[in-house]
Amino acid sequence: MTHLVAPSVLSADFNNLQRDAEMINNSEADWFHVDVMDGVFVPNISFGFPVIKALNKIATKPLDVHLMIVNPDQYITQFRDVGAEVLTVHIEACTHLHRSVQAIKAAGMKAGVALNPHTPVNQLEDIIAEIDLVTLMSVNPGFGGQKFIENTYKKVADLVDLKTKANTQCHIEIDGGVTLGNYAQLVQTGADVLVAGSTVFSSENPTQTIADLKKSVG
Repeated sequence: MTHLVAPSVLSADFNNLQRDAEMINNSEADWFHVDVMDGVFVPNISFGFPVIKALNKIATKPLDVHLMIVNPDQYITQFRDVGAEVLTVHIEACTHLHRSVQAIKAAGMKAGVALNPHTPVNQLEDIIAEIDLVTLMSVNPGFGGQKFIENTYKKVADLVDLKTKANTQCHIEIDGGVTLGNYAQLVQTGADVLVAGSTVFSSENPTQTIADLKKSVG
């Protein structure tokens, strides 16, 4: 299966959000990646329910919603109601991760679990077979435009090993610092969903940049 590209709406032009959303619709992108931050779990605040609901009316592709918030369980059905198709919670924010994952699935969404750069992949060993997506943060969460953390390649390889042992097919998503210079190595190592924010929206031709990120890797 070819890898997926999920442009991060956090890097879009908020004065022209409909224009940028329609660009994603008309591009080779697969998902919209939507970062939700609460100013507590990470030092930034981003989209709330009204913006996601409005985005969902425009988007013709799935919303991949990444919760960087404390107490995510209390909002699961609300994110479903505003259009999330994939809902990802942070392992560091969930006291009862299995319960959170089951609640996401019960609400009819695909369940993802995100890991901060310092969190080892082996913490997923007991739940890897239950989830649809693992998001590896390749920058410290909270802000776009950060430099890629090189240890991410090792974490991808470790996660591939964990998937193989568990005989499961969950996606491996990379979030942060993905560029045209490193995407091929990420895919070759085992990643199959690439979140790209600054790389897409700061380029002169975002549609072409998305197409370049979608190119097959030998």
